Amino acid sequence: MILHFLTTFVILPINMLLLVAVCNLICILVALPILLIKWRRCYSKKREERQQRGTVIGIFHPYCNAGGGGERVLWAAVQAIQNKYPDVHIAIYTGDLDAEPEKILKRTEKTFDVKLRSNIEFVYLHRRKWVEASMYPYFTLLGQSLGSVWLGIEALNSLPPDIYIDTMGYAFTYPLFKYIGGCRVGSYTHYPTISTDMLRHVYRRVISHNNRRIIARNPIFSGAKIIYYKLFALLYGLVGSCAETVMVNSSWTEEHINYIWKCPLKTHRVYPPCNVEHLLKLPFLSDEEKGGIRIVSIAQFRPEKNHPLMLRAMFELRSILKEEVWERVKLICIGSCRDAEDEARVKDMQDLAKHLALEENVEFKLNIPFSDLVSEMQKGTIGLHTMWNEHFGISIVECMAAGLIMVAHASGGPRADIIETQTGSVTGFLAEDEEEYAKVLAYIIHMHPDERNAIKVAARSSVNRFSCQLFEKEFLRALEPFFRTKQE
Repeated sequence: MILHFLTTFVILPINMLLLVAVCNLICILVALPILLIKWRRCYSKKREERQQRGTVIGIFHPYCNAGGGGERVLWAAVQAIQNKYPDVHIAIYTGDLDAEPEKILKRTEKTFDVKLRSNIEFVYLHRRKWVEASMYPYFTLLGQSLGSVWLGIEALNSLPPDIYIDTMGYAFTYPLFKYIGGCRVGSYTHYPTISTDMLRHVYRRVISHNNRRIIARNPIFSGAKIIYYKLFALLYGLVGSCAETVMVNSSWTEEHINYIWKCPLKTHRVYPPCNVEHLLKLPFLSDEEKGGIRIVSIAQFRPEKNHPLMLRAMFELRSILKEEVWERVKLICIGSCRDAEDEARVKDMQDLAKHLALEENVEFKLNIPFSDLVSEMQKGTIGLHTMWNEHFGISIVECMAAGLIMVAHASGGPRADIIETQTGSVTGFLAEDEEEYAKVLAYIIHMHPDERNAIKVAARSSVNRFSCQLFEKEFLRALEPFFRTKQE
């Protein structure tokens, strides 16, 4: 009787639930492909009905007016396409709703000295807030990635392109444009969304801007975050491999992308375009002509750029130098601000400079034109960069071309690709914390002018491999299969 009761009232309902679950799964497996096929046909029809004729390249760059290194790559890529394929229609997917096309193009010319033809269309996106970190206090990487899909759907609905190129690293949009939009998909990745270094940071419980103190101090939270990162890395690898051609900006990025995406045969290392041609022609100024020791930092005011480390290094430097030498030292922080959050960071840095009694030796210059930037680099003696695992470092290369002695963080692209520290071929210096930075800065300040000139000459001779011409050549080579297939 008991067995019969269990069979009737326990096992039978469980079997019924399993049957319902299996039926639902079969329905999903049947309905989903049908839905995807219909969705793809819809975009194919939209593509046929669009006003633009010929090949349309859609470039996904929601922050195209930010004025940073990523935007330099964007506009150099656009210029390269225009030079090789003048009849191609280029559409930029952007969330800069407050910037008209003329304003964006004028800022591009002013900031990067890049002149573009007018056959560019700006497709304005209204859902950009869904890719901003501030929307996701927890599970930020996953939230931003899913938000990019939502933003990508808006872009695809607005204008379905023939070729889709992502220049900001939103890999989760690749399956959307490839399998639903029916586009050829290419990417230029500056920085992997997740890397083995990030996993190592969490494993070692190191506090950083993407590993908060409460998580780093708690072994349970750290363990949970490692599992989350590993699962996210698996998803990231699946979506990233959907790109047909993958461009990366440094050997460091290439290593991480190949490890996670597992697509080395279609990965191309294309160094970013650095405006070295003009800077290499600048004459070296003597210490007397410079009128002091100017330490120049060029970096957007974002948390990962780690401006506080610069200020702490300056505080340490003051304790090393004699007072009469310190009075001649000035840190010039140059960078662009994308939004109110970046402006708030600048205010925080100014407050920190006052707190450390550095206000007389630190100056902030925001959103300055290219001509002023060149002037500041020429007047500088030392270049300073403090980002951990900087993916490449365009400003580092340009400072070296202009004649600055560069001091960068001993990680990422600067260590792997740019700065050589071996005796006899020194092109710059590397450091990790404020004490190391301060010691290196003091060493350069006390260096004989002839020694400094030798490093400047060596640094200048090493930067031609990062020229705009070489970028254009390699970028077009990676994209060529898209156009060759279309012509055939």
